[in-house]
Order: sequence, then structure tokens, then C-alpha cells
Amino acid sequence: MDALSEGNRLAAENRLKEILTEAVTSKHLEESFAGFLLPSEEINKQNFNTIYNELVQFWQSKPAGLYDSMMKVFVSVLHSQKNAILQKTLTDLLKSLVDNNIISAKLVCETLLTSEKLSYSNPEVWCYTLKLVRQLVGGAGYKGCRDCLRFLLEHTQTIPVSDNVSAKRLLNVVYDVISYILDRKVCLLPSYFAVNEITKLFSEDRPWPHWKFGQLLADFVQSFRPAAQMVTVCGRSKLVPVVGHSISSSNVWRLNTNTLRFTLNGPLPYDKELSEPQTMLLRYVLEQPYSRDMVCSMLSLNKQVKLRCSVLEEQLVNLVVVAMERSEEEDLTETALEGIDQLWQHLSSQLIFFVLFQFASFPHMVLVLYEKLKSLKLRRGRDYLMWILLQFISGSIQKNPLEDFLPVMKLYDLLYPEVDMIAVPDINKPLCTLKMAATCIWIHLSKKALGEKVPLQRPVPRALTGHIDFLKQCLAIKTLTMSDYKIALLCNAYSTNSDYFVPPMTVFVETIYGNTQKTTLLPGNVSAFAPTQPLAMDMLDSLTVHAKMSLIHGIVTRVIRLAQSKQAVALAPALVETYSRLLVYIEIESLGIKGFISQLLPSVYKANAWGTLHTLLEMFCYRLHHIQPHYRIQLLSQLHTLAQASQTNQYQLYLCVESTALHLIMGLGSWEVQPQLSRMFSEPKAINLLSSESEELNRAMVLTLARAMHVTGSESFTSTWCKDVLTSIMNYTPHSWSSHTLACFPPALQEFFQHSMPAREDKSVLRRNVETEYRLWKSMATEQDLISHFSTPTSPALFICVLWKTLQEDNRIAPMAYKVLERLGPRALANQLRTFADYLVFEFTGMGQQVNKCVDSLNDLIWRCSIVPLDRLVLCLALRSFEGSEAQVGFFIIQLLLLRNLEFRNRVADFVKENSPEHWLQNNWHDKHMAFHKKFPEKYYFEGVVDMAQQQQPQYLPIYFGNICLRFLPVFDIVIHRFLELPPVSKSLENLLEHLGTLYKFHDRPLTYLYSTLHYYEKKLKDRPSLKKKLVAAIIGSLKDLKPEKWCLTDDYLLYLQQTQAPEESSWVPDQDYYIRLIGRLVDTIAGKPAFPSFDWRFNEFPNQAAHALYATAIELMALPVVSHVVGRALFDIILKGMILIPRDKIFAWMNAIGLVVTSLPEGYWIVLNECIMEAIVDPHLSNAGKWSNPFQMFNFNASHQVLGEVTYSYVLALCHAVWEHASIGQLSQITAFMKESLKPIVQTEEQFLFVCHMVGPFLQRFHLERTRCMLEVTVELYEMLEKVDRSVENLRFMDSISDFLYHIKYMFVGDGVKNEVEKVIRNLRLPLQLRLQFISHHSKDESASVGSAQM
Repeated sequence: MDALSEGNRLAAENRLKEILTEAVTSKHLEESFAGFLLPSEEINKQNFNTIYNELVQFWQSKPAGLYDSMMKVFVSVLHSQKNAILQKTLTDLLKSLVDNNIISAKLVCETLLTSEKLSYSNPEVWCYTLKLVRQLVGGAGYKGCRDCLRFLLEHTQTIPVSDNVSAKRLLNVVYDVISYILDRKVCLLPSYFAVNEITKLFSEDRPWPHWKFGQLLADFVQSFRPAAQMVTVCGRSKLVPVVGHSISSSNVWRLNTNTLRFTLNGPLPYDKELSEPQTMLLRYVLEQPYSRDMVCSMLSLNKQVKLRCSVLEEQLVNLVVVAMERSEEEDLTETALEGIDQLWQHLSSQLIFFVLFQFASFPHMVLVLYEKLKSLKLRRGRDYLMWILLQFISGSIQKNPLEDFLPVMKLYDLLYPEVDMIAVPDINKPLCTLKMAATCIWIHLSKKALGEKVPLQRPVPRALTGHIDFLKQCLAIKTLTMSDYKIALLCNAYSTNSDYFVPPMTVFVETIYGNTQKTTLLPGNVSAFAPTQPLAMDMLDSLTVHAKMSLIHGIVTRVIRLAQSKQAVALAPALVETYSRLLVYIEIESLGIKGFISQLLPSVYKANAWGTLHTLLEMFCYRLHHIQPHYRIQLLSQLHTLAQASQTNQYQLYLCVESTALHLIMGLGSWEVQPQLSRMFSEPKAINLLSSESEELNRAMVLTLARAMHVTGSESFTSTWCKDVLTSIMNYTPHSWSSHTLACFPPALQEFFQHSMPAREDKSVLRRNVETEYRLWKSMATEQDLISHFSTPTSPALFICVLWKTLQEDNRIAPMAYKVLERLGPRALANQLRTFADYLVFEFTGMGQQVNKCVDSLNDLIWRCSIVPLDRLVLCLALRSFEGSEAQVGFFIIQLLLLRNLEFRNRVADFVKENSPEHWLQNNWHDKHMAFHKKFPEKYYFEGVVDMAQQQQPQYLPIYFGNICLRFLPVFDIVIHRFLELPPVSKSLENLLEHLGTLYKFHDRPLTYLYSTLHYYEKKLKDRPSLKKKLVAAIIGSLKDLKPEKWCLTDDYLLYLQQTQAPEESSWVPDQDYYIRLIGRLVDTIAGKPAFPSFDWRFNEFPNQAAHALYATAIELMALPVVSHVVGRALFDIILKGMILIPRDKIFAWMNAIGLVVTSLPEGYWIVLNECIMEAIVDPHLSNAGKWSNPFQMFNFNASHQVLGEVTYSYVLALCHAVWEHASIGQLSQITAFMKESLKPIVQTEEQFLFVCHMVGPFLQRFHLERTRCMLEVTVELYEMLEKVDRSVENLRFMDSISDFLYHIKYMFVGDGVKNEVEKVIRNLRLPLQLRLQFISHHSKDESASVGSAQM
């Protein structure tokens, strides 16, 4: 078949040559007898027609597959002619064939332009060919015109730049064709295609063509400036995120891995500042604690792919130089000094992480650092620098060749030029380990050189010889103590030399391990190894990463060994506390938290070491900070699996597992919920995040999901994963919700539960069943019958109800109840508790004088008999779905349980008074812990029911940290929320906060909880300022003795809290200066100016100061006694009315801060921006057509602000961009409804439409990536607005820019997604606009791909 096709092709080409040769030959004969023949026009025409008809007949007889090769033959014959008459004849034939649609103009033009003989050095062929192309290109179609333009531009690159006016004819002919194709009025192709071809060929790194075409092409590219402006965020390069908050890890901040440039879509001429490397943005993020995940997200770095990132290396080095410069400053405040310490500490962690995963090269960084420091006289920070280098060197020098570390030698010459020896530092202070870091590095290098048998290039620096001699003297000490830092120095210097490393590390180990010869007691008379004082944080901070890794490895190995040996003696409190402190170091994550979750917990569970497991879960609840979400989710999945195991059906362990799971669920951040829960159905390995039996845990998950959807602005958004989670929950634990709780749910959750809730139980039936069971309990003759009936799995879950009635009647419980409870086990008891909660409410409803007796019996059940844990009962009561008066009764019972009886109140008061949550600063936690448990012993095995002397003593599991107060905190979180949902019980909530609010001193995330509460219940609290004030005073006030002044609230708000009159009567109405001071505090914090006291962020609920400042600001704004609308307007007015009070060079910093704050607040605050937008749109300058000669200048805030030419609506536009840049996709999705319902009715003029395009254009990319449906809806709204404007105005002055913008949307984002809707609109537009938009509906995937290849 191929041979046959080839034969047909050759035959066709030969026949075409014959026809053309015959035509040319006849002309040659006429020329030969030119002096004897009189040319006749009629004869010439006849001859031409004969040849033409023969060509037509021949061409039409051939298949289309041969057209390309046949046209090449035609062009080859044409270009081989030297005679002008013959050239004209052949070109006329071609033109006629095209004019009569025998041959496509596209084929002719492309073949002509790709001919080998078409060359600038062949002037005649060049001229007549391009003239023919000029005549035919109009019929080539828009794709053909695009290809022709590309060929022409490629030809212009062959024209020598030195050619001058003497080549005018050659230059003009190609200039005419290009200018004709680019003519916007002719509209041969989408101008977007043309600019795409130009920018591909003449990018920044390629030279522009001959000067004849430079201006033409430059002007054409510059005509797309308005379109580029419409899709650019104002001041984008000056906006920064807050690490650890909201969308800080999203695509918004993504940079090119190699160039650090923003990803810019399409071939548009963006402003230069957007095309430049965003080094300041990366450096700002790098400098923030706990930013490594965001840096990886920004630069698309994957831990699984070892990819060196040179731009990251450069910025790490620059940060080190910055730290050196800051260390050089004099007269620093204490806060500034702490900040410098923390910066170096953070840099150490960053260096280890990025070099460890091979994103940065250590020797290259050291060499670059040396070159930078060589020209700077920086000495004060040298010890810090050598300390962070030591961190990496000590841990990696054994696995890497010596040559990787030799560049450090250069730094010795630079930083330690002293001729005299440096004095040995005071070894009683932790600072000595920094001052001797350089010496430790030298010792490691010497050891490595000795091992590789390579001599070092130089002797020991004279300045360090005293330090080395001192360390050698320390090695000779036989008995080392923990009284100073000699041990740390030895560990740091000799961690790669086992002979010298083991003795000092052994001292550490023996200090915290203990031995069987000496024990101490834990609550429940559990014996534990004796050491109770952990290693101090100063001591741990003084150890290198390598030393810490050795220590933590030893601890984990010991814990596993003890777990496997079934050791009766529990772990030493000092070991447990030290281990928890070591887990805070993220630079040892692989042996730290990763080993904890993936290795230690499974090993302990496998060994059935329930005491050790209980210890580890306590650690996780009460000691660990900043654990990454995937580790917490992994633990939650393990806990749900563990809860189903028969071995864990032990009361104390089961309670611990449930409490830990509740702690994990309630602690999920609002921005973590969707990514983590969606993993249940997206990952191949099943992750079980839901409980198959605990209704309370699943209810807590629903509440967390509702809160997350609200805070992230996704209330109106439903997705498959969310429905799957809810469906799974209802399959596991069917339940219903109270109407007042449902009313607070996002619409999607409301709708789901309204259609999925099971029928409610009839309370009269429950009461009858309890009476029946109670009579059986009183009437059964034998103990065996009682135990058998009440403990069988099929019996009604009413035993606790029976016991409660027994207490009311007899004030005691028969000892046989102990055996029933023991047989039931904690899982069955949990189900009994739910029924008991319902029964309590039914019984209390309408009860009169008997309430006191019932409450006393209930308290006896909890405290005297130890049958029902207080926190579990309150949790059940708070989560039951009572309605109306029954709901109020349920809350009344909770209040009675917590406040009427002094048992719990006394425990809270004593615990809060005697203990501090700053466990990392304490060395006597164990003593205070034991004192509390001796005063308030906790019982898990119903010791109050029976005389335990007559029973086998229950084996308690070791308790190192927990107690009823700490266990109650996540329950208290839920209780407060439930009380907030029902306004009639507000007074009860205030009483709870007044008496128990101090417990929030021990909450691990008090500000986050307060923020979520004020955010989620904003509508419930907006008319209850007194309750808001009480909430803030209780939670933040609980920390007043721990935190320094001005750690959270402003002086203005603190004065408001001190006012005794009700907020409704308060005269305080914050003025504009207040809002400026409040936002200014955040601006300064983000800029690196300490506006807050310094914290040790490793143990803080927030990862850095900017996150702390943002949440503190949001909390204060939501807690103001002012409605959200007024607060929102005041925030925007800082820019719109108070711009004169803001330094002009800081305007974007203020807009950035306002954007961060506003998007962190509920909808009622940031929705005010929509009003500002509408006010700007109806501004006379926009509503009156033609008011401005060039509105694009007015909309360009950057340019106008520099020349003091900005106007109100340009401020609105820039502010809008700053807010939406920080908005979540849920918040951003509301743009569609805003455009449709509010903007479209009022947009009448071209200027208004352009304002809207500027407003939404920059966010089309996010819609495209994160919410395609909204992308399509926004596009349709834009077209419908354009149609309305087209009908409203007489002249459209910026049709080209509007068309460019719409083509950009088509080819970059929507493709054919809205083709049908758009075509209907285009048909109704004026003809010139129709002409420009005629190609909108002509689309294929190839077109988008070709344009997309030009993305920068």
C-alpha cells in the first residue's frame, strides 16, 4: 500500500511539472518571436484559461493527501523562474486557484513561506512571494494566519540588523504582510495568537528583529498591557502570607523552583516586578519558624525527589548573613536578643532539613557564605554561626567524605584571626556551648581526617588551642556531674568518637533512667523508677543534633525493651518528661515524632504493654506541641483500631484512648480538616478516622467538620468526601441533632442531617423500661441471676439508671453491682451512659422539690461510688439532642454537676493554683502532680461500690500528667459551644466561665479555641456583647499570671474589660485611631519589628509571632461591643479614608495586614468590601461614560500611587486584591453571586465593566485550579455584563483590550466550557465587537496547548 501511495505521489508531481513546464514553454516561444508576433490580450487570456482549466481538472482529480507535495512542486517551479513575466503567470494561476477555492489559501501561503528558496538574499523571489502572500493571507483562516505570522517572524530573524534604507524595498514588503496580519481592525486572527507567537520568538533572552519591525512588534505587544493589568494583583510582589495560617500553603504563593518568579499565565506583557525573582518573599517565609513545609510548597520541592535548589541555597546563605548583621547590633533590648537567639535556632533547623533532603549543598553554601562574609567585618555572631554548622557537621560527617566539610576551614581564617588564645567560657552557663562550637567542629574534622588518613590542610588555629586543651582535661575527669555544662561540651565535641562519647552520654542516661534499686510512686500506688527531674531545656538546647539523636534513640530503645520484658516497674518520670521535651525538636523528626508514631506506639501495642501505651498517650495529650497533621491523623486512626481490640476493654486504658481521640479531633485545625478527612477515601491504604462504636467521638467529628466549613468559608460548598464522611458516621453511630445546634451548622450539613436523622426515642417508654429493670434488681432472689441479667450484651442498657434510682432510695449500692459493672466493661458502660443521660433529663424535667436529692445521688454516683466519670457524663449530656425545655434541663444538670457540688470546683481551684502549664520550665512537675493526686485521688474501678479490701486490688496504669481537670478541658470546649447555641442559658454559661474559666490556663490552644468560638458563633453573639466580654475575660484572663503585659490584647480593650458596667451600657465606641493602632501592631509584627513579647515558639500554640499577632487581632475585633458591619467598614476605612496617616511606602504592607485580618473574620466583617466595591462602581468617574481618557491609568494603583495620582476607586481595587489574595477558595467563590446579584444590575458603562474585569481577573487562575465551576460562572457573568454595557453606551473605546482579556480567559482557563452561553451573547453585540470575538467559539485542545506553551 505504501509503495502504491508513493507511486501515486510521484506520478502526480511529475504530471504537475509537465503542466507547469508547458505553460512556461509557451511563454518562452512568445518571447522568442517577440519581434514578429503581435501580442493579443484575448489570446493571452485564452491561453491562461486553458492552462488554468487543465490545472483545475488535474488538481480536482487528486486526493487531498497529495495536495501538500503537489503545492511544493508548484512553488518550486515558481521560485525557479528568473523571468518576471513567467513569475507573474504562475502567481496569477495560484491566485486564481485560491480565489476559486480550488486550493486553500492556507496551503499556498504556508508552502510559499517555508520554501527553501525564499530568502532575504534572493530579492526578487522575496518580493514577489511576499506580495502574493499579502494578497492571499486574508483567506488563510485564523490558524493559517497564525502559522504565516510565525514563518514571517522567523524570516525577519535572518535579516541583518545592519541593513539600512538601501534595503527599503525588501523590508517594506515583509513589513506590509506582518502589519496586515496584526491589524486589529482587519481581525484575521485573534490578536492573542499573534502576541503569543511574538513573545515565543522574541523573549527576554532572544534578540529582537531588524529595527524596521521592532517598533511595530513592540507596539503590538504593548497593546496587551491593559489585558495584563486586568489579570494582575495590585502590589502582588509586596504581599506576604502568615506562615501556619489559612491558605499559606496554597498555590497563591507558588514560585518557580529555578528562577523564584511567579507563575504568570499566557503571553501577556506583565509588569517587570512580577517577572523578577521574588527573593524577599522567599526570605521572609524562610525566616519564619515552622516554615519548612510552606517553603517546600512554594518551591514545589518533594522530599521523595532529591533536587538541589540553588535559589533556596542562596536565600539560606543570605539569611545567615542577616543573622550575623543583627548579632552585630549594640544596645539591644531583651526581646531583641531573644529574637536573635530564636533566629539562629530556627536557621539551624532549616539548614539541617534542607541539606538533609539534598535541596541544598552544604559545601557550596559554606563557600558562598565565606565570599559574602569576606567583605564584611562581622564577628559577634561567629559563635552562633559555628554552632549551627556544628549541628549539621556532627550528624553527617560520618556518612559523607571529608572534602564536603573542608570549606569550613576558610571560615576559621576569617572569623578567628586572634593571635592570642580565646579564654575558656564560663561552663556554668549554657552559652559556653556556643562559644566552643568552633572548637568542636575542629575536633570532628580532625577525627574524620584521621579516619580517612588524610592530613588537615592547616594546624589548629591559635585562638582555639586553649579550648582544645580544656576539653582534653575534661576527658580525664572520672566522675562527671550535671552541675555544669562539661557533659554537654564533651558530647558535642566527641559524638563521632565512641570511646569519648559514651561516658558523658552515660551520665545523661543514668540521670533519667534510674534503676530497680530505687523507685518512686505514681498515682494509684504504681511503682516507677526513681528519677523525677527531667533534663532541663537549657541542657537539651546545649546539645548538638547528633547528641540529641543519640539520647532519643537510647530512650526509645529502652522503652521498647522494657515494654517487651513486661517490666513491673514503670518508666521514670524524668525519662518520660525528657523524652517529651526531645520530641519538640523538629530537626530530629525521623527519630522523634515519626519514630514515636510509626515505631514506638506499634511496638508497645504489639507487646501488650498497656501501662507504657497509657504513658505515651498521656504524653501526646499533655506534652507535645506543633505535631504535623498527618501524624495526628495517623495516631487517631491507630486509636480507633485500638479501641476495637478486646485487650483495651479495661476502664482506665479505655478512658485514656477515648480522651486522646477526643483531644485529637477537637484539636484539628479548621484548615486541616478537609485535607485530612478526604484522605479516608482517596488513599489506597485505609485510614480510619471515625469510631465504629463511640457516638460521642463521631459527634465531635461532625462538630469539628461544621466549624471547619464555617471558618474556611466553605459553608455553601458540598463535596463527595464530605458526604462520604457523614454517611459513614451515620452508618456507624446513627444519631440526631438538636434544632438549635442544627441552626448553627453550615447549610450543607443542615440539609444532610435533616434527611438522615433517626426517629427519637419515646421518653415514656424509657421511663417504663427503667422502672421494670429497677423492680427486677430489687426482686431477683439470687446474686447470680442479677449478674447474669444485667451484664448480658442483650439486656437493656439501663443498669446505670437502676443504680442511680437505688442511690436515691437506699443511699447505697449493693456490692454485687461491682461484679455487674466489671462484666459489662467500659464499651458497654459507654452505651449505658448515653441512655442514662437521656433518662436524667426526662426525670429532671418537671421535677420539683426532689431535685436536690436527685443531684446528690448523681454526685454520689460520680464521686463516692466512682461509677460514672464526670467528664464522660457531662460530654454525653452536652451532645444529646434535646429540644426546648428538655435542652435547658440538660444544661441545668451540667451546671449542677460542675458547680453545685464542690468536688470538681475544689479540684480545679487547687490544680490551677498549684500548677503551671509551662512544663518545659519546670523540674518539679512530678512532685506537684503527686501532691494533687494524693489530695484528690482518682478511681477507675468503682472502689466506692464495694470494700476493695475484700476484692483483688485493681492494677492501675501509670499516670504521669493527667487528671480530671485536664481531661475535662476538651469536654469544656464542647459544653461552652452547646451553651452558646441556646440563648436562654447564657447566665448559666457565665457562671461556668466565672468558676471554671481559670482551667483554660492549661488549654494547649486557648486563643485558637477562643478565635474559633467567636468566629463560628458570630451570629449568636452579635447581640450579646456581655457574653463575648465574659468569654474573652475568662479565657485570656486565665493566662494573666503567666504571660507578660500586652501579650495579646491592646490597652484599649484591657480598659474595656475592667469596666464594671454591662457592655450595653458602656460608652466605649472604638474610634478610627484605635483600628489604626490595632492593625499597625500587626503590620509591625509582619515587618519584623517586635510588637509583642517574645515567646519560645516551640511550646506556643502558634508557630511564629505573625500568626500569634493575627489571631490576637482577629479575636479582639470579634470581641468588640460593635456589630460586624461597623468593624469591617472601619478596617477598610483605614485605607480608604485614613490613607494620609499611613506612610506611602508602607501602603501595601497595611493592605496586606487588612487582607489577612479581614479574611480571618466571619462573613459579616469582610462582606463590607462588597459595599465598598459598589460605591466605587457608582462613582461619577466610572458611571459617566468617557469621563476619563484612559481609565487603565486610574486602575493601575502602583503607577498612580507613585505620582500621587491615585483615586478612591483605585484604592478600592488594590484593597480588594489584597483581601481576595488572602481569601480562602470558599470565600472567593462568593464572587459569582456578588457579580450576578449586585454588580450586574448597576454596571452600565465601559469604565464600570473594566473595573469589574480588573477586580476579578487576577483570581481566575485560582478558580481554574481550585473551583472550576466558579471559573465558568464568572466568565458567563462577564459576557452578560459586556452585553448589557454594549447596549447602554454609544461608543466602546477599549474593544481591543476587552477582547484580549476575554481571549486570555478562553485560552488559559475555560476553553469550550461556556461555548454555548458565550455564543448567544456574542451574536447580540455590535458588529465591530462581534468581529473581534468571532474566534471565541472556534476552539480545539491543540489551540489551548499552543498558547499555553507560552506561559511564563
